[in-house]
Amino acid sequence: MSLASIIILVILGLVGIGLYALLITRNLIKVVIGLQMMVKGAILALVLAGRLSGQVNLGQSLALTVVVADTIVAVIALALAVQIRRHCGTLDLNDLATLRR
Repeated sequence: MSLASIIILVILGLVGIGLYALLITRNLIKVVIGLQMMVKGAILALVLAGRLSGQVNLGQSLALTVVVADTIVAVIALALAVQIRRHCGTLDLNDLATLRR
């Protein structure tokens, strides 16, 4: 089994676990964690694609750009989750969906 096929299995595992977390859980923090896992799989895919195409620098620079953007999104999402918890008292998405103004 080659290194590329092992990395592809890791990528599929990360994306699969992240997708499972998004579909099953209703807690806002766990949804953010599931999204983070899916993005980590995409980052690995970018690096692997750069390596396989012979443009390692391009794959790594795209991965770094995704890391920066993903970090910003995660920080904003977690800050919103803290504010939602303070305001509404829950992080359950089903309870939040039924709120009215």
